[in-house]
Amino acid sequence: MNLVFMGTSEFAVPSLEIISKHFEVAAVITQPDRPKGRGHRVEPPPVKRAAQQLDLPIHQFTSIKEAAAVDTIISLRPDLIVVVSYGQLIPASVLEIPPRGCINVHASLLPRYRGAAPIQRAIMAGEETTGITTMLMDRGLDTGDIILQTVVEIPTDMNYGALERKLASTGAELLLRTIEEVQAGTAQYHAQDDSQATYAAMIHAEDELINWTDSAWKIHNQIRALDPKPGAYTTFGGIKLKIFASRVLEQERESNMAGAFIAATQEGFVVQTGQGYLEILEVQREGKKRMLAKDFIRGNQLKSGDLLGS
Repeated sequence: MNLVFMGTSEFAVPSLEIISKHFEVAAVITQPDRPKGRGHRVEPPPVKRAAQQLDLPIHQFTSIKEAAAVDTIISLRPDLIVVVSYGQLIPASVLEIPPRGCINVHASLLPRYRGAAPIQRAIMAGEETTGITTMLMDRGLDTGDIILQTVVEIPTDMNYGALERKLASTGAELLLRTIEEVQAGTAQYHAQDDSQATYAAMIHAEDELINWTDSAWKIHNQIRALDPKPGAYTTFGGIKLKIFASRVLEQERESNMAGAFIAATQEGFVVQTGQGYLEILEVQREGKKRMLAKDFIRGNQLKSGDLLGS
């Protein structure tokens, strides 16, 4: 079976690696090299690097809708197209090319968390489980028929980066099973229940700002959902302070002011929230590197009652 793989981000790399071991990949379609980081150095997407290491043909297009992209895919004559974290909505002109359709790996248990940020939104919501879905793509946004699903647990201390890596490897394994079933003609397709659908919107700037009147658990979930990037933040003394790791403390006594510095601890410092205490474990001052919160405390004279976010 002749496959074309479409993907861009690090999440897609395990899927490309596993299917290239078991199937003929005619080509890899990915997005263009783009400037990254403070130095704005042009870098290839992770999938391009992986494809180069696997010695696979690579095609890059600014828009998958452009005629050159569609013509290239037609010329490859794929039986099946695999799409994993490509980063653009795939048009009907591409979906209609392969006789066996286009298969997508999505990082949620569809129909929940359709959209661009399913991993981060699941953590933000305090979900205890999420999962991987493989589906037959249609013209909608993550609305295609479900083929296979698997559940993945979310521990309360797991951050976005760790969960993304877990889901990427789980997704690669489920994708392999899915393609094998499609090839054998045994794949079963199940329509999604649209009444159960939820939407995982992209992360915006307002999602990053910590509101200390929220509960300790809500803020903790926000922090781990945005670690390692873009990072949840507050302010202290007029300076932006990102927070990357925290722990909810089970204590009853509370002060009256959300955002108040309560005390230093062996591992960091404690802040009052709208409901409960939150121990801060890792931070990053604007323009500086990430550091342990206990080291931040040593260099900054915080007093009981000082306010974060003011």
